[in-house]
Amino acid sequence: MSFGQGGPVDSGGSNRSTPDWGALADRTAARNRRRKGMLIGGGALATAAVAVVVAAVVVNSGSTDDSAQDLPSPQTLPSEPQQPEPSFSDVSPPPPPDPRDFISTKEKDRAPLSAGTLFPAETMSTGAGSYKKGASGATKSCASAASSRLGAVLSRNDCDQVIRATYEKSGVAVTVGVAVFDTQTQASRAKNQAAGNIQSLAGKGVPSFCRATACRLTYNSVGRYAYFTVSGYTSGKPVKPSDTRARQAGKDVADYAFSRIVERGNRQASAAAAAQTG
Repeated sequence: MSFGQGGPVDSGGSNRSTPDWGALADRTAARNRRRKGMLIGGGALATAAVAVVVAAVVVNSGSTDDSAQDLPSPQTLPSEPQQPEPSFSDVSPPPPPDPRDFISTKEKDRAPLSAGTLFPAETMSTGAGSYKKGASGATKSCASAASSRLGAVLSRNDCDQVIRATYEKSGVAVTVGVAVFDTQTQASRAKNQAAGNIQSLAGKGVPSFCRATACRLTYNSVGRYAYFTVSGYTSGKPVKPSDTRARQAGKDVADYAFSRIVERGNRQASAAAAAQTG
């Protein structure tokens, strides 16, 4: 009895050793389905696990480390210690006194005042030559040292005294009259209201002049002093409008009076400055 590849054959003619290919196929398909489901499930689980890890990383990255929480915030950090402001002692000297202050009011203008202190020199020098000093003096009766019109102005503004001095050169004589007031305002007002003339002062080699004849007049003021000049010829000749000699002489003496008053302020300011530094 021979055997074929498939084994013995029974009487029915069917080969009992032959596998059931349909059942095998069904079982194989079922196994494949189970394997695929496991792979899919495992992949889903793996994906979910990765997602959990990523979420944990994200959450952890947003958290604050305990050590960082222990650090103080900028608002609670101690501020820098307050630095003391540098201090500088004032070592600069005080400003020097203003000379104008000492000739502007009676309260500050305390230096001795007379014809001798205001016009002490026996000559007055200018660029054009020298003038010789004639008579000088002071009076408390201001109106008596001036014409009626100017006398009224001096009295109205409460003149304290008038100091006069005469200077002469080559037949031209000039008398300057310095009217003294308590304040600068009074002196300025007297200058602005001036009319008439200061009376000429003869003596000490200078004859009478500028009496009942035309002469040259000037008016001005500085500080509490108003000063006036009258200039003309000792010969009695009238001064014409075109005359230059009398006009120049009057200007020279007026400038000299101004410089003497200013010098008075300078001396008192210098003395005050020396007292400050001493």
